[in-house]
Amino acid sequence: MRNEPIDPDVDLHTPARRAARPQGQAAVIAAVAVGGGIGAGARYGASLLWPTAAGAFPWTTLVVNVIGCAIIGIFMVVITDVRAAHRLVRPFFGTGVLGGFTTFSTYAVDIQRLADGGNARTALAYLALTLLAALASVWAAAHLTRRVIEWRQR
Repeated sequence: MRNEPIDPDVDLHTPARRAARPQGQAAVIAAVAVGGGIGAGARYGASLLWPTAAGAFPWTTLVVNVIGCAIIGIFMVVITDVRAAHRLVRPFFGTGVLGGFTTFSTYAVDIQRLADGGNARTALAYLALTLLAALASVWAAAHLTRRVIEWRQR
């Protein structure tokens, strides 16, 4: 038996559970890595197309994060409610591509730079706006996707 981390909620003493245990994570890691490169490349492209000047409101990062969250909302509904996806689709697209595309680390750096530059109100507004817009985006996209699916099934 390999020395891999085990979910504490899974009882591996049951033969059926033991047989269902994944035997390798190389494919998952590769899928996340390739997807992450694609997503990060797309985000970098957005920053080249719409650069943010030093000290200015970071609209590009905000828009990228809101769009990425909306796509996550759609994606999760499709792969959980509509059809079962290959086991590597979620790590590749959800964790990799969309994880690489959205950039909450840059969001944190943007807040710090705004605050350090004497724009504390703008930093706080950006902090709140991004949080609310990202949550609203993922919720609205998931909700609308479910409604469209229900409508199409009638």
